[in-house]
This record gives sequence, structure tokens and C-alpha cells, in this order.
Amino acid sequence: MNAAIDNDQNVLQKHVAFFDRNNDGVIYPWETFQGFRAIGSGFLLSSFAAVFINVGLSGKTRPGKKCPNLLFPIHVENIKMAIHGSDSGVYDANGRFVPSKFEEIFHKYAITHPDALTADELNEFIKGNREPKDYGGWIGGLAEWKILYYLGKDKNGLLKKDTIKAVYDGSLFEKMAADKINASKKKNSEK
Repeated sequence: MNAAIDNDQNVLQKHVAFFDRNNDGVIYPWETFQGFRAIGSGFLLSSFAAVFINVGLSGKTRPGKKCPNLLFPIHVENIKMAIHGSDSGVYDANGRFVPSKFEEIFHKYAITHPDALTADELNEFIKGNREPKDYGGWIGGLAEWKILYYLGKDKNGLLKKDTIKAVYDGSLFEKMAADKINASKKKNSEK
């Protein structure tokens, strides 16, 4: 587990702490890139994510700063300030996990399987969270969920409930990184 995670962190901070590769409380684009590579993302997705995430969240997590920082740092302690509209509401305004909102996702949208979302159900969920004229929130939500589906779906194309819950608390990233390392070791031992 990431050393930056401690008992004082809320769930949203734990969600992003994996990407704080040097555990200094600040996530730079190169750390976002390294984090995505560590969980098995390709070069292009990792590059896109680094730019999209850091450019989109940096200014929001730097309260009181008038000048933009061209290094686009994300401050983990202020990540709750980057919660965007048109989201699921699973994180409250303080970055805490809201179990009822999490369960609501599956109650409303998991029609085919009660503990998973298909690609079509995920699309309906994303559309169902859209707030009028919140274009930035629409783009943020769409990008987050499509990347999660791409990285987290099982061999049957299902995004399972436990996978989604694990992304909310950040444990999915640790698991994916460990799985990638183990797969690499196994491949090397077979040579």
C-alpha cells in the first residue's frame, strides 16, 4: 500500500494516492503517467490520462493560487475540491464514500447482472448522471468511466461491483500493479 495513505485520509484521497509515486502529497503529470503504466495501460492512454487529469484537476486543488502552475500539480490533500458535477455522488463533498449512492448505481442500472454493469448499462449510467449544461462534468465522467471499463472489465465485458468499489477506495490500482508485476515474473520464469 502507498505510504502516503494514512488514517487521516478520506476515501477520495486514498483513491488518488496511488498516483503520488514519490509520496510527497503532490501528483505531477509524470507521476500520473507512471501510475497508469504501472497498472498496465499503454503509452498512449497513459499519456492522455496524464495530460487530461492533471490539466483538469490541478487548478482546482490549488486554492487561492491566482497564477496557473505549468507543471500542473494535483494536491492530494485538496482533491475533494476537484469533485466535478455530473458524477455518481458516491463521494460526498468531503471525499467520503457514500454506500447508499454506490448501491444505487446497481439498483438503477445493473439490469443484466445485479453485481455488474455491461457496456450499455454503463453508458446509461453515465447519461443518467448528466446535469444540464455541465459539459466539463460530462467529459470528466465519460473519460473516468470509459477508462475504468477499458481497464477493469472482465473477459465477459462486465464491470463488476467489487472492481468499481475497489476503484473508489484506490485498492484496485494497487491490485492491478501487483497483478502486472506477477504476470511479468511468471512470463520471465517461463522463458
